[in-house]
Amino acid sequence: MAELALLIAIGELLVAVPLVVRLARGPSVCDRAVAVNALSAQATLSLLFFAFYAGRSIYVDVALWTASFSYLGTLVWARLLERELL
Repeated sequence: MAELALLIAIGELLVAVPLVVRLARGPSVCDRAVAVNALSAQATLSLLFFAFYAGRSIYVDVALWTASFSYLGTLVWARLLERELL
C-alpha cells in the first residue's frame, strides 16, 4: 500500500509538468495565476501521499501550510489584477 502512495505522489508531480508549461507560456496573466494555483494543489497532494508513504506526520503539516499560503497568494494576485497594479 505504501508503494502505491509513492507512485501516486510521483504521478501527481508528473501531472504538474503541463502546468509548468502553462505557467511559462500562458497567453495571459490570469492563465498563469490559475497555473500557479493548480501547481500548488498538485504539490500539496504529492506531499500528502509522500507523508503516507514515509510514515511521517510532519509532511502533512508542510502540505497544510503549502495549501494555506498558496490560497492566500492566489487571493493577493487576484486583488492586484483587480486593481490593475501589475
